[in-house]
Amino acid sequence: MSRLIESVLIPTDDSEGALAGAKLGIALASRFDADVHVLSVVDVHDSVDPDDDAFASLEENATDAVETISRLARDHDADLEVTTAVKRGTPFQSIREYASRREIDVIAMGTKGRSGLDRFLLGSVTENVLRTARTPVLAVPPAAGVASIDDATFEQFLLPTDGSDGAAIAAEWGISLAAWLESTVHALYSVDTSRFSGSQEPGDVLGELERQGEDAIEAVRERADDVDVSVSGSITTGTPATVILSYATERDVDMIVMGTHGQTGIGQWFLGSVTENVVRQADVPVFCVPVSAESPDS
Repeated sequence: MSRLIESVLIPTDDSEGALAGAKLGIALASRFDADVHVLSVVDVHDSVDPDDDAFASLEENATDAVETISRLARDHDADLEVTTAVKRGTPFQSIREYASRREIDVIAMGTKGRSGLDRFLLGSVTENVLRTARTPVLAVPPAAGVASIDDATFEQFLLPTDGSDGAAIAAEWGISLAAWLESTVHALYSVDTSRFSGSQEPGDVLGELERQGEDAIEAVRERADDVDVSVSGSITTGTPATVILSYATERDVDMIVMGTHGQTGIGQWFLGSVTENVVRQADVPVFCVPVSAESPDS
């Protein structure tokens, strides 16, 4: 089997949140013997003079930040190839452009960072990377931080699906990751009954949604069977984000793999709705796959 992941980009701002993302990113890179790229971006905007001492201090801090993560990666796995870079620009744009130019396979970053010019926090840099990146993003919340990179586990994956194109590409990635890492997959479909008003009788509509759920789960199961990945399937009712988060907690999954764009209508899954809410509230890493991502088999 050819390597699914050959390069991992780790943005950092030297915060605890960035460190949590770095540890999981390094652990993933080590499992695939992938190259590690560590990037820190000094935010340049109209009110900042790149020639003053304060800006020079920011660049020095950024250099220290990438060196810290570089040492962490090499200490964990001396065979890892590590590249460091400090860039000036708008952080999320610089991250996206770096990933595109270097043909990065996965971006791994924390969902919370430090405040200030070079912050990395959801609602800002991380969210914008998730919205615009054409490669998968491993979003790591502070609660998912591990004391040691060796403590990172990838044994149980939760794979939400709605049968859309976005969910299909996420399923391809999730199952391919599981095949490489010898993980178990939990496929989950949620019928969002909250969208029915009290006066409505869902009737045949609800039944059709459940049948769609069965088809979506079966599609995941068939793909998993092709590569000998163990998969279980569940169809539930409830608000999708709530169902996903509850299932992840109850089943003690190590990572959620889901698309950033899905189908519209009842049970929609797309950034700005379900995916965003899951990333904001999850206690485990969320591997977010954009619909524009290349197939892992390509």
